[in-house]
Amino acid sequence: MAGAASRRPAAPGEDVKPFTPEKTKEIVMSLQQPAVFCNMVGDWPALRWNVKHLSAVLDGKTIQFRLGLKTADLVPQFETRCSYVEATLEEFLAWSCGQPPSLSGPLSCYEYSKYWAYADYKYIARIFEDKPEIFQDIRWSDFGFPERGGKESTLWIGSEGANTPCHLDSYGCNLVLQVQGRKRWHLFPPGDTSFLYPTRIPYEESSIFSKVNVANPDLKRFPEFRNTTAHVVTLSPGQVLLVPRHWWHYVESIDPITVSINSWIELDADHEARVEEAITRVLVCAIKSAENPSDGDLWLNPTEVEATSHEINLQYLNQAVSAYFKCQKASVAEPACSSSTGAEQRTSTSCKRKRREVSCEPEAGRLLTHEFDFSTLKAEKLQKIPFGPHLIQVLPQSQETSSTGTVAVEGDGTDLLHENEGGHFRKLRCTRKELVTSNVCETPAHQMDSDGSPNASQAALSTNDLLDCLVNPRVINLVARLLLEGRV
Repeated sequence: MAGAASRRPAAPGEDVKPFTPEKTKEIVMSLQQPAVFCNMVGDWPALRWNVKHLSAVLDGKTIQFRLGLKTADLVPQFETRCSYVEATLEEFLAWSCGQPPSLSGPLSCYEYSKYWAYADYKYIARIFEDKPEIFQDIRWSDFGFPERGGKESTLWIGSEGANTPCHLDSYGCNLVLQVQGRKRWHLFPPGDTSFLYPTRIPYEESSIFSKVNVANPDLKRFPEFRNTTAHVVTLSPGQVLLVPRHWWHYVESIDPITVSINSWIELDADHEARVEEAITRVLVCAIKSAENPSDGDLWLNPTEVEATSHEINLQYLNQAVSAYFKCQKASVAEPACSSSTGAEQRTSTSCKRKRREVSCEPEAGRLLTHEFDFSTLKAEKLQKIPFGPHLIQVLPQSQETSSTGTVAVEGDGTDLLHENEGGHFRKLRCTRKELVTSNVCETPAHQMDSDGSPNASQAALSTNDLLDCLVNPRVINLVARLLLEGRV
């Protein structure tokens, strides 16, 4: 296997990994499609982080759980539609295992058969701040990132059905370790952005949500979703999923209890992405803050503490623009402007999906290119990637195979991986021009005539309808380009 030749002979009892850290980092930073690493974390102490173990470590400390309904709704269960409780992992374990309500604390108010619970996006540095020795259980150094460990990672604990609505992350790429139970990932390439009906409501910095409930799509309202190319994989304990930059993903727990650990890896492309995010924040906060608060529109995601003022948002925009030009100047003297130092990575981690702090400096980047289709990657480049039993491609769903067939990654692996769940997706090969000229905003089903054309007597447009067009990723990308070109 490529990457193994340069490794020294293993000492007796030492865990042998298929790739060196240098080779693994090269794969992570260059691969533009999702893939699963196998046999890379067998010696990580973090593999023992099941809920029972974590409950003992936290010793009665409460964490926040998000609760949603186990329903087949056509609308995504955004975080603004969920309930929240503070509970211990011991109470969560009792609730998940059907023990008496007296043992499950505040979770006892939610019937397990009807609800799922998710302690999502928990910064390990915060929940284990009094136990810093535990940070060493996570060793991203094996993936070529020696400055990253538990302190730069986040923890996800969920019950069956717990899910994250379909979205893309504006910054970096993502490494996800599955520790307990299995999760099913539905991934879509950046080129599918227009087919996923992007929205910034609910607003959260660094996350662009899809209006489509991927698990139960409303094809009347979102007909272009048929054109997406889904890549579906079931991630099992001990495996690490690479989610490349700007890949959309919907994630669902499919076992009674799941535990995952992830870390976002900074990329040079993040500087301009932060300019785009700053522009988006200025516009969303200015327009939504002008609405009548009595309308009751929960437009701010719970992860954002409050709508920041226009002055603060402009300050952040200026910081992002300055950081972009600073990187541009540095790149004249260096091959690339890298944000690989530990201090910079810690800053980016804390800013990833943050309760906003002005002191968080923008970091690395290049412009968001939604029209990019990973399938255009040259075949010879893919051939250099050492796919095989230790690195498994997550392939598109195939229409030709049975709608009930599923393939999960096993430890000994296969070098091709895909799943099928319904077979209703098809590939539409669009040119760049077709993507650019495709409609930015969908017409709601109630505003369509029976023949599919827009209804002449449309309902009144809302602020959110306007924002869906105004802060559409392609529009913001163009605004960022004009803004940056005007300051050269």
